[in-house]
Amino acid sequence: MTDRKTHSFQSDPTFVAKSRSTWEILRRVAAYLRPYKLMAAGTIGCALVSMAFSLAYPKLTQFVIDDVIGLKRIDLLAPMMLALLGAFLLRDIFNSLRIRINNAFEQNVIYDMRCDVYARLQRLPVNYFDQRASGDLMTRIVEDVNAVERVLIDGTEQGSVAVLAIIGVAAIMFATNPALAAIAMIPLPLLILGALWYTLTAHRRYQLQRRAASAMNSLLMDNLQGVRQIKAFEREPHEDKRFARCADDLRAGTLGIMRAWAAYSPAMTFAGALGMVLVLWAGGRQVLADKMTIGQLVGFLFYLALFYEPISRLHGLNQLLQAARAAGERVFDILDTAVERAGDLPRQKLRTPVRGDVVYEDVGFSYNPGRVVLRNISLHVRPGEMVALAGPTGAGKSTLVNLLPAFYEATAGRITIDGQDISGISLESLRAQISVVSQEAFLFNGTIRENILYGRLDATAEELVAASRAANCHEFIERLPLGYDSRVGERGVKLSVGEKQRVSIARALLKNAPILILDEATASVDTATERLIQEALEHLMANRTSFVIAHRLSTIRKAGQILVMQHGQIIEMGTHEELLDLNGLYSRLARIQGTTFIEEVFERLGVQQNG
Repeated sequence: MTDRKTHSFQSDPTFVAKSRSTWEILRRVAAYLRPYKLMAAGTIGCALVSMAFSLAYPKLTQFVIDDVIGLKRIDLLAPMMLALLGAFLLRDIFNSLRIRINNAFEQNVIYDMRCDVYARLQRLPVNYFDQRASGDLMTRIVEDVNAVERVLIDGTEQGSVAVLAIIGVAAIMFATNPALAAIAMIPLPLLILGALWYTLTAHRRYQLQRRAASAMNSLLMDNLQGVRQIKAFEREPHEDKRFARCADDLRAGTLGIMRAWAAYSPAMTFAGALGMVLVLWAGGRQVLADKMTIGQLVGFLFYLALFYEPISRLHGLNQLLQAARAAGERVFDILDTAVERAGDLPRQKLRTPVRGDVVYEDVGFSYNPGRVVLRNISLHVRPGEMVALAGPTGAGKSTLVNLLPAFYEATAGRITIDGQDISGISLESLRAQISVVSQEAFLFNGTIRENILYGRLDATAEELVAASRAANCHEFIERLPLGYDSRVGERGVKLSVGEKQRVSIARALLKNAPILILDEATASVDTATERLIQEALEHLMANRTSFVIAHRLSTIRKAGQILVMQHGQIIEMGTHEELLDLNGLYSRLARIQGTTFIEEVFERLGVQQNG
């Protein structure tokens, strides 16, 4: 393990999203609210009705002080108390209804946005994931989506109601006592300037905090997946320090936000209190001069509290807005990334039945201009033929086969299947005809049945068992307490390497695709398990066009063609016997190998790769 993901996350390009304006973020997220216009109207309507009943409180209080208590009208005291209770009850009933509607509204928007982000992730090219940490992407889907939708939901309801409340209460105050209302407006410039300062300075703080959270989650995911390696190398103290650095970055980023809020929020509260004191001072003078009653002053003070409360709420929404902007940039970084083969004309389907005639014509590939991986690859694989790829690590073997299902797009030349250029074929149609068995068998955290059925979801129970028997895994599955319903654990941790490999072969058999890509994985298993896997592979490759990244000479001997690769080029090509007669690199390999891995022999022969 390295410290790459924890070194200065601020400068790590995998964590940087394109900067977008606040209004762009709001405009784009607002699109998710349109399907729920009735819910939005309902939550705003309930909030307005609740607010209307709140506005009755100052007027009723004024009446009680001046006309009930002041005039000693004991007969009106009980009715007025009932009226106050009724106003509070109706306020809280509509507030409860608002909360219920708002919660449903909020969860619907979260669901839609999260599904859209996940769906886009599934359709992004493989190289997108090569450049980004899984923990960072998880943070964007789980945490950032929540932050983005909160400002829209709260902004739609609380923001709208707050603005209307400010306008409505201000109108009532000016209608009641224009002089006091004018005094109440004195702190407004301070409130506006404070909001402007916070808005203009907050974005950088929230960006740093979101990146720190992603860095920490990325490291956490790495360590959870690599816990056996951490224990095997006794690196717990080392990982403690790495995590502490990430956690400290998050702590520092969060404290930066809190320090700014600790200055901003109390200052805005003080500005509101200043207005309250000024009104009380001026209003007190009017009461002493008999220009207004005590009840009118108390009622006006209540209205003033109702005026400053939504202003305070808007300040809180401003904080949410800044968090949403930083999170929104990261969410829309995913949604704005072009999907595989985006923007092209409608593509054809691969003609069926597929015979499996595969041709590479002068194919080249590079991850970037400075890193050429494949050069001038030309080969012809006939239907049902097995091709073995041999060569040292970094020779380009995996890249060559990954071009066939278009995990990566060739940057030069073309690849055809049965005469059709795969660049003009839809990915769904292309990949439906190709099965892939990776060197490291990947199983999902579910049951064995679910993992095998991943090859073909509509397969019958009989087809499932038949594929399992052909893959030599039915017997060990039957011995498990729950059989096919036994859970395999994360990445198949509850099964041995050989068992996982045979389950993955059963999955490929069930798919029954005419073209097979196989990164053979028999090196890390015992001889008996290797024999079972080899038998399963023979069933799998029968009558299929097969590309095998070979690790043992025993596999290579059976290939119709053997491609020896070096530095991204094919340097030798032919059958086992033909390559022996060439007396070249492969011939030297065959004389040396015995039971040694091919890649190890290449390295012994001094064939080194530059990346």
